[in-house]
Amino acid sequence: MSAEPRPPPRRFARAAFLALLAVLFAAFTALGVWQVKRLHWKHDLIARVDGRIHADPVAAPPRAQWPQVDAAGAEYRRVFAQGEFLPDRDTRVDALTELGPGAWILSPLRTDAGDIVLVNRGFVAADARESAAPAPAGPVRIEGLLRLDEPGGRILRDNLPAQDRWYSRDVHAIATARGLDDVAPYFIDAAFDPAAPAWPRGGMTVVRFRDHHLQYALTWFALAGMVAYAIRRVLSGERRRRH
Repeated sequence: MSAEPRPPPRRFARAAFLALLAVLFAAFTALGVWQVKRLHWKHDLIARVDGRIHADPVAAPPRAQWPQVDAAGAEYRRVFAQGEFLPDRDTRVDALTELGPGAWILSPLRTDAGDIVLVNRGFVAADARESAAPAPAGPVRIEGLLRLDEPGGRILRDNLPAQDRWYSRDVHAIATARGLDDVAPYFIDAAFDPAAPAWPRGGMTVVRFRDHHLQYALTWFALAGMVAYAIRRVLSGERRRRH
């Protein structure tokens, strides 16, 4: 029995090339669709956060609600907390703001309910570090934006608790380093108070979200269109050779 004739090598190469193009087309199209979904998600997030930061403040979540505190339901919500600051427990976290380099000043507030909430009292510039006022004594009411824990540090900069070097507002690690128990899993970015000392300066939370998803989607769809054009050219060339 004679062996079946094998297709010419060029036909194999052409089929493999078409298969590769089909995979690329599917992948680019899927990425474009995913970016469109991300676009809708980002616009919903921006609208939700914008509504929160302009709403009237509500009580910061008590201990019973801590397990339910998450970004979707709580971050950037305007909240208030009442209590007294614990003295000599401040933590400085490296920061870079529109005022230049410096640090955030985080102070633990023991609430009237007995829990502890870290409060970011504001920013102090590097050349004004010695001018930062201590946390006020006595009962206070703090208003600001609820922010979630920032564990670990930031890119290329890990927090170093043993050296008291902090690059992110890591609630759990700071609480451990300061010997604090019953600490909320969030912190409060204090609002600007015109009657407060110049440093630290509150109200410097940056509420800005990158929104390039439409550009990304158009790029992926454009690549998918280019691949579709290449597939058409290959198939049309195949038909011309057959005729």
